[in-house]
Amino acid sequence: MGKFPPNESAKKVVTKFGHKSLSDLRAPNRLQLLHLSPKQRKVLPLLLLGDIVALAISWYFTRYLNQFYSPIPPEFIWWTWIGVPSLFWVLAALIVVFFAYGGLYDTNRQNYVRGGQLVSGVYLLCLVLCYFYDPKIDLPRSLFFTAWFSSVLTITSLRILLSLWWRQSSMGQQSVSIFLIAPGSKLPKLARVLETRGSYHVVGAALASCAHTPTTLQTIIDSRATEVLAEDLPQTKLASILYWQLRRHGISLRLIPSSVEVLHRRGVSEICAGIPTLRVETPLLVGWDYRLKRWLDIIGAFMGIIILMPVFIGIAIAIKCSSPGAIFFRQERVGLHGKAFKIWKFRTMVANAAKMQAQLEAQNQTTDGIMFKIKQDPRITPVGHFLRQTSLDELPQLFNVLLGQMSLVGPRPLPIRDVARMESWHHIRHQVLPGITGLWQISGRSDIDDFDDAARLDLYYIDNWSLNLDIDILIETLRILLLSKGAY
Repeated sequence: MGKFPPNESAKKVVTKFGHKSLSDLRAPNRLQLLHLSPKQRKVLPLLLLGDIVALAISWYFTRYLNQFYSPIPPEFIWWTWIGVPSLFWVLAALIVVFFAYGGLYDTNRQNYVRGGQLVSGVYLLCLVLCYFYDPKIDLPRSLFFTAWFSSVLTITSLRILLSLWWRQSSMGQQSVSIFLIAPGSKLPKLARVLETRGSYHVVGAALASCAHTPTTLQTIIDSRATEVLAEDLPQTKLASILYWQLRRHGISLRLIPSSVEVLHRRGVSEICAGIPTLRVETPLLVGWDYRLKRWLDIIGAFMGIIILMPVFIGIAIAIKCSSPGAIFFRQERVGLHGKAFKIWKFRTMVANAAKMQAQLEAQNQTTDGIMFKIKQDPRITPVGHFLRQTSLDELPQLFNVLLGQMSLVGPRPLPIRDVARMESWHHIRHQVLPGITGLWQISGRSDIDDFDDAARLDLYYIDNWSLNLDIDILIETLRILLLSKGAY
């Protein structure tokens, strides 16, 4: 049988997409088990060691509580290493494997809720395996449940502490080489934001219209970028072509999504009547995560008020002794569904600050005039300057959380003056409960001078909301407060 002549159209397609080899698109250029950035190489061993140490702490605690009335059955002690029985090491190995498979050793993004779910899944799996190992052995309930809950608590807590530490340390501040792909009108602003607000070093850029060309791919490779940030990529028949090309070279791809693309991410791929579709389904337990959020708000606000009461008293004395006027400042803000409420803050300005604002409007430093910001605001008292820089003036809003007017995390409630100047699409942020902190606060705080940027962060938070995102925002807020960054 003779050979078929080469297909010229196929050659053109191969040339167009830049594939010089005949290997599968999904195959890497070389065998690599794991592509890690320098930061990941340093943090990954800490995460692995931290998980094992946290699990060991929970097991020592569990053994201490249960040694007198319900110790671990001897049938499950096949060997002992470093004073810990074999069952612990089996659990530790399973948890590490499940965490690795679940993406929890991705040091750029931590999912604390997912971690608790996987630990719970491992314990339940071990309970089933123990039953099939020997149904006659009765594993003590106090031992099992104490080990389970303490493991979830210690692993999650230690991961939060490690995350806070490496973000604060030089390890978390290492510069990342990034290549930009966006329309020409957006490239300058995107580069400026990355250089001024993030730990990124822009090593190159290309127009979005040229994103799928071999020249752009080669330019990215030559720039030695570790990540590519793309916005408004042009449509192609194979939407993931750029992803697969970058993946072959071990380069990560970040996309700036629209709301529709975020909705696509929530969908489940299914074939409907022979048509590829995404089904965005309703969960079985509707609203459980939001109810848990509200319980965490109430518990967190109550515990915060109790623990910080000495700080409240100290601030109150400092305000009263430093300037005439009330200790607290109450201002009408716009909350859920546009309903106004009184927000509580420690007073940081002179008593007649509201009347002075009209005279200072001409000095407003925001570009669109929606928010009122002056870096050297003459109305702020010396004590008030310290309170604003450390954000301690926001602490009384814990009472607003207890009253159900606010949440710990959410879009910041703004004064009626600011809301009156908003555009129609800005008001979508009022469809959720406002918060003490949010994405706006951890992405620049007072450094954001264009309200459109702040509003987009609020919309991104609403589209991507999860309990894990709230935890991540709270951790980053704490880190920023320790640095007193971006507040005035």
